[in-house]
Amino acid sequence: MGKAGNKSSLKAALLSHQARVDKKEKAAKAAKAADHKDKNGPTKPKSKGKGKAAQERQATIPFSPSDTILLIGEGNFSFAHALVASPPPSLEFLPPGNVTATGYDSEEDCYEKYPECREIVATLRQKGVEVLFSVDAMKLEKCAALKGRKFDRIVWNFPHAGKGITDQDRNILSNQLLILGFLRSASHFLIEGPIPSVQQRHKRKRKPGEDDDDDDPLDNGAAGEKKPSLDTRSRGTVLITLRNVPPYTLWDVPKLAKTPPPPASLGAKPNPRYVQLRSFQFVRSAWKGYEHRMTKGERLGGQGTTGQGGEDRTWEFCLKD
Repeated sequence: MGKAGNKSSLKAALLSHQARVDKKEKAAKAAKAADHKDKNGPTKPKSKGKGKAAQERQATIPFSPSDTILLIGEGNFSFAHALVASPPPSLEFLPPGNVTATGYDSEEDCYEKYPECREIVATLRQKGVEVLFSVDAMKLEKCAALKGRKFDRIVWNFPHAGKGITDQDRNILSNQLLILGFLRSASHFLIEGPIPSVQQRHKRKRKPGEDDDDDDPLDNGAAGEKKPSLDTRSRGTVLITLRNVPPYTLWDVPKLAKTPPPPASLGAKPNPRYVQLRSFQFVRSAWKGYEHRMTKGERLGGQGTTGQGGEDRTWEFCLKD
């Protein structure tokens, strides 16, 4: 089969996967609607939710002060700044030199896209953070500064291909290819060691239409909100944060990590398989000064309407044996 045929095969696999995801989401919505209809009596009022301070106190912080951390696709570098300049209490003694923050854009383009970035980067460098520009998340091995290095945590908050594709299926496909490329490249930069153990209190009850993840015994889904009990120098993990609403849920990042489609070309190595350790709510307010910015920079003030509702959620994976 030629190169074009193999690429078509990968796209067909992803599109077939997407059709199954759509079907499951429709089934889940139908089941939820039926369940609501069958309930008797008045609907219980929704709780007002936790206050901001309580949310911050209970936020899952997936790092320890001894971790080496690689941040991908930083945009305006405000997350890196929050991590080292105004960290949560548990990271008070994280050495700034343990953090490497990267952006896709060149330094000049980054400052043009995000005017506030110049001052942020200056502060990071002053503190000892390594800041790298023109780093492609799908080709980390091409970055000379990263060659031969390994990290405890590789983090990508709100990845997006940024191609502006209006067709939903093509947009989903482009972002799935981005995630697959990142997971493939990141696998070479993770510290080796034993699999981090996740202490589960209970297994999350699955919603109608959800896949059974029996192949991943360490997967505790969204229930725990617990920090894994990590052995000394456990194998490194990858953390991906997305808004947990469509269209981002349609990318099905956990499935791409755990059961990736076959390679696009003959002779190409298959994508590595990961184990999902956990998922947890990403509380933006726990990271002082962090501001999510769109891939297109200051378009719409760096904010958009896509993905409203729901919550920000982080999925954490490690390489499977």
